[in-house]
Amino acid sequence: MADIRYDRLGYVALNVSDLERSRRFYRDVLGLQPVESGDAGRAFFRCSGFHHDIVLHESSKPGLKRIGWAMEDAASLRGAKHHLASLDLPTVEVSKAECDALAVAEAFRSVEPNSGAVFEFFCGMAEADGPFVPTHTRIARLGHVVLNVADRSAAEKFLTEQLNFRVSDRIEGAVSFLRCFPNPFHHSLGVGGVGARGLHHVNFMVTEVDDIGKAMYRCKKNDVPVVFGPGRHPPSESMFFYFLDPDGITLEYSFGMEEFPEVGARAPRLMPNKMESIDYWGAVPDPRFAKIGAIEPLQTGSTA
Repeated sequence: MADIRYDRLGYVALNVSDLERSRRFYRDVLGLQPVESGDAGRAFFRCSGFHHDIVLHESSKPGLKRIGWAMEDAASLRGAKHHLASLDLPTVEVSKAECDALAVAEAFRSVEPNSGAVFEFFCGMAEADGPFVPTHTRIARLGHVVLNVADRSAAEKFLTEQLNFRVSDRIEGAVSFLRCFPNPFHHSLGVGGVGARGLHHVNFMVTEVDDIGKAMYRCKKNDVPVVFGPGRHPPSESMFFYFLDPDGITLEYSFGMEEFPEVGARAPRLMPNKMESIDYWGAVPDPRFAKIGAIEPLQTGSTA
């Protein structure tokens, strides 16, 4: 797997029930910057210097459409495609027209078999016309995605042995935190064994702890449900704050995260399966936390 190397979590495509309502929320409440695309069927947003980090699509089933992984180079993209094909997993080429719309050089899509989530592997995303200009929240980057899977151990095994993810930490029997190697951040993907497939949450890393505090009052002012936190995660040492988008999809702001060197990284830790391993401060999740997030299956006949 030496030829499968990642640059970063590239983007997340979400399905929403009312595109215009969600467009306003992701701009005004979450604080993302809209990207003009001329495409009425979807909405692009960014929180970085790249063309986009989030894409919204209208759908009757809110949740995850796909996760885009930015590969280190074209050789890594080809390596991933060849390897997944050798496992008899689908490798659906993204058409040139779709690549152009997504502002990437080339891409293909496959599926993570334990969650059913569509993974898009791409390279060459265009840079944005200028730097990301924060409004109310100084978002540093798209941080990570956590998926609910039917079998956490099987998902971890597939991701590490077949796709060159590395385990940073585990909470026993509950969740594995993985980084897309050699990206240094503690995790860009989490998989949790709750017995049902679905999107758990999408994370955005912020620049200062004040961004967490201000978000609490912004959510209250806009009647946005806060479903967990603020608190502090022991595995990554990050402060967190979870809230819901208009469809009930769980989003997170976090501040601070451990980073790993490419060589000589510490071994993963195994933490006990108890709330103290989730939050140092004793916060309790709301029942609505991470409950909405249908996973759209791979469309083998189309790249839309």
